Amino acid sequence: MATIKRVLIANRGEIAVRVIRSLKEMGLSTVAVYSDVDRNAPHVLLADQAVSLGPAPSTESYLNQHKILDACRKLKVDAIHPGYGFLSENAVFAREVAKAGITFIGPSPESMEIMGSKLNAKAAVSSYDIPLIPGTSEPVKEGPDALEQAAQIGYPLLIKASAGGGGKGMRLVESPDDFLSQLNRAKSEATTAFGDGSVFLEKFISAPRHIEVQILGDQHGNVVYLFERECSIQRRHQKVIEEAPSMAVDDRLRRKMGTAAVQVAQAAGYYGAGTVEFMLDPDGNFYFLEMNTRLQVEHPITELITGTDLVKEQVSVAQGNPLTFKQEDLKLNGHAIECRIYAEDPDNNFLPDVGTLNLYQRPQGPGIRVDDGYYQGMEVPIYYDPMIAKLIVYGKDRTEAIQRMLRAIDEYRINGLRTTLEFCRFVMNHQAFRSGSYNTNFIQDHFRPNQQNNVDPGLQKVAAAFAAHITATSQKSFKKPPNAETSSNSWRLRAKDQ
Repeated sequence: MATIKRVLIANRGEIAVRVIRSLKEMGLSTVAVYSDVDRNAPHVLLADQAVSLGPAPSTESYLNQHKILDACRKLKVDAIHPGYGFLSENAVFAREVAKAGITFIGPSPESMEIMGSKLNAKAAVSSYDIPLIPGTSEPVKEGPDALEQAAQIGYPLLIKASAGGGGKGMRLVESPDDFLSQLNRAKSEATTAFGDGSVFLEKFISAPRHIEVQILGDQHGNVVYLFERECSIQRRHQKVIEEAPSMAVDDRLRRKMGTAAVQVAQAAGYYGAGTVEFMLDPDGNFYFLEMNTRLQVEHPITELITGTDLVKEQVSVAQGNPLTFKQEDLKLNGHAIECRIYAEDPDNNFLPDVGTLNLYQRPQGPGIRVDDGYYQGMEVPIYYDPMIAKLIVYGKDRTEAIQRMLRAIDEYRINGLRTTLEFCRFVMNHQAFRSGSYNTNFIQDHFRPNQQNNVDPGLQKVAAAFAAHITATSQKSFKKPPNAETSSNSWRLRAKDQ
């Protein structure tokens, strides 16, 4: 069994902060890494030690495997927690970590490779009774054969990249006339984004719901599912709002999807925390989409409805311990909702925004959790994902959770850039969401620019003037956290000079 005493968190922002907090509760020593623009970020100040990785671009910092492993060796780190994004699903990195004698807090490289390719994943689960969306099982090549394959599936259809996700390398094709041009574009985008131009074809399901199941496995062959999350409110195929459990899933369907998710994990010999994603059609049929071999952004809502700290469970599994609970021990309790607060302008096609958090005040009170990596006065850089925070609420039922989220949104004060806060309010108040009768087309069906704000113009002017006054006052009194090299806590950053 692996002994873990010191953990390096190979990430930044809110997930680094979130992981550090659980590690500290476990009595473990923590090491943060940071780029130049993150020198005074909360995750750096919170960790016991911190190491500079260099310039802001992720390729020169958070994706630099050599620098991260070198820091681990110098500081005698026992394990690496990758968070999500960056190197979290990189099998090559996981192997290098193991070669260095360091524990990777995540699945095996072999499991990553199987599930890292959507085509490999489908092949792996094909021996189980897991429903798959009709489509091709091999990479599609250009030419007449591709057109014939598309005709057999029928239009409309999706062209999807085998590697990666987030909507990159994905094209919806309505007719044969557009097929070849869209195929070339999808392959080109997939090559640029993932270094792998392999794409496949899949039947397009209109008005689906995106349901995912959290699983947890140990290195002794035990796997459980921690129920489902509804992730259908998306822009550009990326999630904005999630809730657990789903209004579209009853107990019978929950057991079927949960069993299928466990089988997917078993097909890959999976251990650690992972997420199996499904598409649910309007008739109640579900289909396997993919598996994410890491902790998901939206994991907090599962933690709230199950009373489980998934990061602590990840560490326990990485140390070789068996799961401490069985499937029958897990119970659904209450309802949780997560809103991702992005630095984006919903009125301008959700384009990212940058700026300084001149005013930043978190909501508080019963049932509210804010996972973030910023404080007032910080700049939101252009180099990374534009998510500022995850606003999470818990209630005894869905109605209470929605009302609590609305209160939390009212209390959240952000000034200096555009965010998705008001869009989240729009969703919480919309009848389609409140009734639970929504799908992945929510934004295109219900949202129009400038719909989210129905505030009296005069009141807006008063609010703007007040915000300007608060900003000016806060800037006078605001003291930037001391530079790590010159502060009394400079020992936290000494490792960067070693």
